[in-house]
Amino acid sequence: MLIVGCGDVGLRTAQRLLPHYRVFGLVRSSVNAAQLRAAGIIPIVADLSQRHSLTRIAAIADVVLHFAPPPSHGAIDTHTRNLLAALARRGACPQRLVYISTSGVYGDCAGAWVAETRPVHPSTARAIRRVDAELRVRRYARSSGASVSILRVPGIYAAERLPRTRIERGTPVLRAEDDVYTNHIHADDLARIVESALFRGGNGRVYHASDESALKMGEYFGLVARLFDLPAPPEISRAQAQLSLPANSLSFMSESRRLLNTRMKRELRVRLRYPTVDGFLAEFCAGASS
Repeated sequence: MLIVGCGDVGLRTAQRLLPHYRVFGLVRSSVNAAQLRAAGIIPIVADLSQRHSLTRIAAIADVVLHFAPPPSHGAIDTHTRNLLAALARRGACPQRLVYISTSGVYGDCAGAWVAETRPVHPSTARAIRRVDAELRVRRYARSSGASVSILRVPGIYAAERLPRTRIERGTPVLRAEDDVYTNHIHADDLARIVESALFRGGNGRVYHASDESALKMGEYFGLVARLFDLPAPPEISRAQAQLSLPANSLSFMSESRRLLNTRMKRELRVRLRYPTVDGFLAEFCAGASS
């Protein structure tokens, strides 16, 4: 197995799969390589933006988990383009590929419940690159005969991935009437979903890797603030946000949707350890006080 972009979630996934696979992990730096080696993963140091650095991965694995994000600019995902070209060398393509995409491919859905059958409508450059990557892995499946599944993932959280620093800085949130719905998944649950998709995911099938929280962004920040006994984030109007916040923050405050995860539960047979953010935070708080 080759895990491309073997960061936090890749490491969590690898720990679940090491008993069954010889796992390679593609990373960009020797520092990350040492971390992988300590976890029992064979590191490959390469840069997805440099196609010549990827020659070692040709024919190296039967299974590929593609976690790596697109580049930060452009309309196409050159990282995925280079990866797929490298995998196709020597005529021995992987039999199975799982691509971790983003729920941002839907754009703004005005708070509606969204199923996997909804057409994509990306409204940001990064989401456009994700749609490009999805199309590329689908074409790769058709040309190579590999089986490909796609996971559309929302905001990933864990004990060490909570927005505590943003709250401590006093980063504002939108007032309730202007606020947007966000979607979440715990990093450990995402690792379990990836494992299930590997063995049970249908070819060409898309799955939402999301929990059932259906929180607005301000509600989420408020929950975390209370957990750490911090002041509640200040609330501002959308008009105020457009004047005071950077474009990247505004883009997340401009898209509202609630992901349905029925297909994940029914086809991948995943039972989430943390069905809601509230449940995780309650468990985290109880563990911290014991």
